[in-house]
Amino acid sequence: MKNWTGERLETFVYNRIAIEHLHRYSIATEYCSDKIVLDIACGEGYGSHLMSEKASFVYGVDIDNECISQAKLKYKKQNIEFLVGSTSKIPLEDNSVDIVVSYETIEHHDEHDEMMTEIKRVLKPNGLLIISTPDKLYYSDMRKLENEFHVKELYKEEFSDLASRYFSQTQLLSQIYNNGNSMVLDEQYLKELKFFSGDYAAIREKKWNALFLIIIASDGDFKRQNISVFDGGSISKKELVNEIQNSATYKAGHFILSPFKFLKRKLK
Repeated sequence: MKNWTGERLETFVYNRIAIEHLHRYSIATEYCSDKIVLDIACGEGYGSHLMSEKASFVYGVDIDNECISQAKLKYKKQNIEFLVGSTSKIPLEDNSVDIVVSYETIEHHDEHDEMMTEIKRVLKPNGLLIISTPDKLYYSDMRKLENEFHVKELYKEEFSDLASRYFSQTQLLSQIYNNGNSMVLDEQYLKELKFFSGDYAAIREKKWNALFLIIIASDGDFKRQNISVFDGGSISKKELVNEIQNSATYKAGHFILSPFKFLKRKLK
């Protein structure tokens, strides 16, 4: 395995980022049945694989040649093809796909209009775009965070305006993470949603900001999202197990007990 920077999600990772990404692909799969799909910036290919369960064909495209080589070895399916390419130079013909999916990609470069132009080029008439990005206000500004891998982040209004310039119909969704679960909801529901926390001593209302935004866009009609929740319990459990197994206490205990385990096997 190549050196992992922590920026790309890989299938050995079990954490909040995994839950958020899997929820996004869960939404995408709702639209994929019998469709030709492009997964742009597909990384190691897990998302392309998930969508291929319903899609007629999936193209996974990434700028990283090593990622594409690994994806070809890992996901050998008749209805997936992995290709090297970029968001501003997609290696597909005009009007060739029904759906383009691009998650957490646009903030990694500043060629936003070039990317949207290319997406429009490869999409069939009335094709669908599903795209996500961090909200600069809550992801970076409010948390005083600088992600070294991000080149140009967008505020909510900028992201929405960009999509509206290229598509006649758009829906803006907010993604919220809370205690192992991801929630995606339409902007109108976010304004009405209330969060509470507390204990036997006191209960208080909690302000919850969406770090990530998702836009669904098309020049035709599409199924609108309301509210969906991804149960990340199994991912969180695996994360906890990994943390315990990697702890110094666990490793010391395993080392001390290993001779006894060896004797136990021998005496059976």
